Amino acid sequence: MARTYRVTHRTEYRYTKRVTASYGQLHLLPRELERQHRRSATVTVTPTADVLTGREDFFGNSVSYFEIHAPHRRLTVTADSVVEVAERARDVSLMGAVRWEDVARAVADGGLAEHLEATQYVLGSPLAAPAERYRAYAAESFRPGRPLIECLESLSTRIHADFRYKPGSTSVTTPLADAFRRRRGVCQDFAHLGIACLRSLGLPARYVSGYLETEPAPGRPKLTGVDGSHAWFSAFVPESGWLDVDPTNDQFTSDRYIVTAQGRDYGDVPPLGGVIYTEGRTESLKVAVDVVAI
Repeated sequence: MARTYRVTHRTEYRYTKRVTASYGQLHLLPRELERQHRRSATVTVTPTADVLTGREDFFGNSVSYFEIHAPHRRLTVTADSVVEVAERARDVSLMGAVRWEDVARAVADGGLAEHLEATQYVLGSPLAAPAERYRAYAAESFRPGRPLIECLESLSTRIHADFRYKPGSTSVTTPLADAFRRRRGVCQDFAHLGIACLRSLGLPARYVSGYLETEPAPGRPKLTGVDGSHAWFSAFVPESGWLDVDPTNDQFTSDRYIVTAQGRDYGDVPPLGGVIYTEGRTESLKVAVDVVAI
């Protein structure tokens, strides 16, 4: 079976002075994947964009690009999509008992040549570079001879228990080392930590951004605009493929997760970024996200 969702992501910028031109790029449309099919997807920009195009980037993500040449004090970007997400074909416990050292050894020896996409994710990236501190932290989960699946489950549980989820405690510019030292952060930091731990052990790991369907409290209606973007990490399991792990919620992903982009770290796939020409500054930024099962 598959679940179908309508996802609406609306971002509004207000500026203190007139902006003469805006140039933006966004990763907000769901990917086409084996277990995920995009039925429809549109991007609307207000004021009307002079240029609005789409392309596929190096990692296979859908990227939209826009240009606005007319003066404006407010900019709104809305991405609306309908996507189907299928249940996992088989239980995680059936993905094999390959030992984590065997995977690391195969990567180092070139034994995963048939999976070149995975091999590139062993290398460090600006926001999730390998380091001794992360290797030491991961060591408790990645004991000698332990199956990779068990190691991933243990690492997720420990990150969830050891680090406090605190919105506003970090930003997209906060180094991972700071979040690691303070033992607090947000989903982006926890995803980067998982990636850095795996790469420090010679294992492929990548960053995944998207959405998670939230559920209202029992007896309460689902509110509008209160969902948000989410992030987690993905590890490569030989002969089975990529396995997505969400340490923020301490679980493997399910059909409640919607993938928008995959990359080395957040820097490859920010939801929305760009350049504006103005002598003013951003007065306010509002983001509203709705993930509704239909």
